[in-house]
Amino acid sequence: MGHRDIPVLETKRLVLRGPDPQDYPGFKATFASYRSRFMGGPLNPYETWMLYAAEIGHWEIRGYGMWMVHLKGTEETVGMAGGWCPAQWPEREIAWIIWPEKGGHGFALEATHRVRRYFYEEQGWETAVSFLDPKNLDSIRLAERLGAKRDHEAKSVDGHDVCYRHPSPAQLQGSQLAHGIDMEIAHYQDPLFKPKGWAID
Repeated sequence: MGHRDIPVLETKRLVLRGPDPQDYPGFKATFASYRSRFMGGPLNPYETWMLYAAEIGHWEIRGYGMWMVHLKGTEETVGMAGGWCPAQWPEREIAWIIWPEKGGHGFALEATHRVRRYFYEEQGWETAVSFLDPKNLDSIRLAERLGAKRDHEAKSVDGHDVCYRHPSPAQLQGSQLAHGIDMEIAHYQDPLFKPKGWAID
């Protein structure tokens, strides 16, 4: 599967497309910032370029990868979400990152919920995990809002992460959890909704 064949996913507010050259400036700025501290950053320009090339190459090698998250209407890129499994990863991961100035609007929740549904329904995944830095409380809260739970038996990437296992397709099907996620996303999609004190992203 070449990266030009990456499917386009949509939600009410978002369009998810494969990474293109025009998306690189926001990616570069984010991975040069403090925002990336839990994902191996901040990175220098060479490291950032290599990582972006890896994002594109991942689609070629694995047949899945990370989508760029765009706002409908404006086409503005606000972050990334998708699947990630580079060499030596113990299993397939669902990952996300939102550009620093775009957090707090539910974009990560909405995008990650959509890509998980794609992997379960279209790719046949029966499980997925997210490897998170134990100090990354925002991402841990987001994983928990998606129904993921700490898996103490899962293999670690490097011994310094924690693994959160997402509910299986069967566990999500018609569940109260799935309805709750949909309801929270719907709140964020409401232009009059102004959350206070909510977990970021």
